[in-house]
Amino acid sequence: MLKDIISFIKKNYLLKILFLTISVNADNFDLNIYNNHGVVGLVNIPTARFYDEGVHGITVYDGTPDQKATLSASPYDWLEASFFYTNVQNRRYCPFEEYDFCKQDLKDKGFNVKVRIKEEGLLPAIAVGLYDFAGTGLYSSEYIVGSYGINKVDFHFGLGWGQLDGSKNKLNNPLGYISDRFKSRSVDTGSGGNFDLNKYFTSKTVSPFFGISYALNNKTILKFEKDTIDTYEPHPELIYEERKSDYSYGFDYSINSNFTIGASYERGNFFAIKFVYKNNPKKSIEKFEYKEADKAQDDNQYTRLINNLEANGIGVNKISEGARSIGLDLTQFVHRDIRVIEEIIDKASKDAGINKNIKKDLRIADLEAYSEIDDSFERTSQLIYERDQKRRFDSTTAIKFRPFLASRESFFKGALLIENDAEFIIRENLFFNTNLKYSIADNFDNLRFRPVNTFPAQVRSDVKKYLQNMDKGILIGRAQFDYHITPKENHHLMFTAGILEDMFSGYGMEYLFFKQNSNYAFGVELFNVKKRDYEWGFGHLEYENVTLTSNLYYRNYGLIPFDLKVSAGEYLAGDVGSTLELSRTFDNGVKFGAFATITDVSKANFGEGSFDKGIFFNIPIYGDLISYTWRPLTKDPGAKIIRKHTLHDLLVRFRPIN
Repeated sequence: MLKDIISFIKKNYLLKILFLTISVNADNFDLNIYNNHGVVGLVNIPTARFYDEGVHGITVYDGTPDQKATLSASPYDWLEASFFYTNVQNRRYCPFEEYDFCKQDLKDKGFNVKVRIKEEGLLPAIAVGLYDFAGTGLYSSEYIVGSYGINKVDFHFGLGWGQLDGSKNKLNNPLGYISDRFKSRSVDTGSGGNFDLNKYFTSKTVSPFFGISYALNNKTILKFEKDTIDTYEPHPELIYEERKSDYSYGFDYSINSNFTIGASYERGNFFAIKFVYKNNPKKSIEKFEYKEADKAQDDNQYTRLINNLEANGIGVNKISEGARSIGLDLTQFVHRDIRVIEEIIDKASKDAGINKNIKKDLRIADLEAYSEIDDSFERTSQLIYERDQKRRFDSTTAIKFRPFLASRESFFKGALLIENDAEFIIRENLFFNTNLKYSIADNFDNLRFRPVNTFPAQVRSDVKKYLQNMDKGILIGRAQFDYHITPKENHHLMFTAGILEDMFSGYGMEYLFFKQNSNYAFGVELFNVKKRDYEWGFGHLEYENVTLTSNLYYRNYGLIPFDLKVSAGEYLAGDVGSTLELSRTFDNGVKFGAFATITDVSKANFGEGSFDKGIFFNIPIYGDLISYTWRPLTKDPGAKIIRKHTLHDLLVRFRPIN
């Protein structure tokens, strides 16, 4: 039997290639890149390829008729999610001639998602995904796709529904044999925000697609595909030129590990270009290296220990010595991983010549985040060192970019800012924080169209009025006092007052029950807030409200690590409801997540979008963690205060999720 199998392989060249390359996994191609829709793929079709977990990117595409900007992220190596904002150049924003804003190009927003259901092995990798699954449905489509790599060549083949069902050579929808409901599909677009489960993978037919990518060298990849974009029966809002060819061609050139440019010739009709920024935070953040402090002849072992720890970003509040152990009361903001902190303590103590067991209390902003020192040790130990609390001032200045992509006025608005973040440490647990902004350049002046659906109160939808004044000199983004205390083990309090963010001032407090070895935490936030004037000064508008929110946190450390946060209470606009937030946090602080908020504001009163939702991330941009929240629409229901820190953010940082 074995001899027969070997003989058969020798006689079949194709099988020889297959078995010789069976270990090749094209997911490892550094040249896998986002397609025109911000999904790892070829030109327009998706593939079953995924980036490593933590990878994120931005794709900017200029084609005909649509121009797109897409933010993509991979919270896991089997999940890819993206949000897009598009400008359709051959369609009007609305049909009413009497309104100026109707004369501009049509705008649309939506989400994409792709899930791997099988890794590559003897058989191809397989993935399933959706385009525009929670937007208006302008690009609504679903697909199942397989990919198989052989050396520098990657083969892809799949079936497309919806807008990907534009081939002349169609097949009957295989799901139609399961249920008749899969045999018909509505092509009507909605107002956005709805998850129409009855629409997914429906239609009388499906279109098979395929493609090939070839790595010409370590910088260039060539692409060819059978393009099944629907140009025959398009949506009334999206008119493609009728195809002259069933095929599209393209190439991507990687300038470096972060930046890629691409060009394509699509369906025999037009040329298009693409720009991609891609980042892998695991590669961009250097691994911490221990630094030994300079030694002096008269230093004792405790002085050397203090110096070693502070050289590595860990401050020492107190040192106590027991019969068998050394107690360290420590404070720090630098390291997010308790494993790194323990490694530093171990090396610092050995360098100092201390051989006793180390017990530690770890504090951040004087909040007890991690404790190994019990009452028995405190009663029997001798105080060796206690630090004098000194006032300290820290300040950083950086150039930052602020985009505004939900505008009816144009496809893109933004500002280039110089921002200064300063922190005055009055005591270990008392801080004064400021954020100052100065606009180098912006194009917010012509933000003139008034918001619609401002029910129940205008708390966020008037953001344009703040942006219009961003060029008026130095602006105050934040000026607040924070006071932290842990009055009892596992019980933490934060008191805050001042200018809390760009649009609100006020005062309030947060309580958090946080047990260091528990997956769960519970907290309450109570704030009295007042709307700031549009000049970013110390004045206020008439609007004022009291918000009360309860928060439940859960961290899963199992096979699929994730963070879950459920909030309920009254929001800024006075509406009452709840928020569900799912996220993935990495050891280096990188975080991806999505949220959805449902309140007592009806879909009719909310207007387009139906309910508040969006994605958020903390990512390293040239060494700094940048936080950003991206909503399809800026509405008032579900709005919250944008806080600098929360107690859970501060305390959970020492418990890595993966």
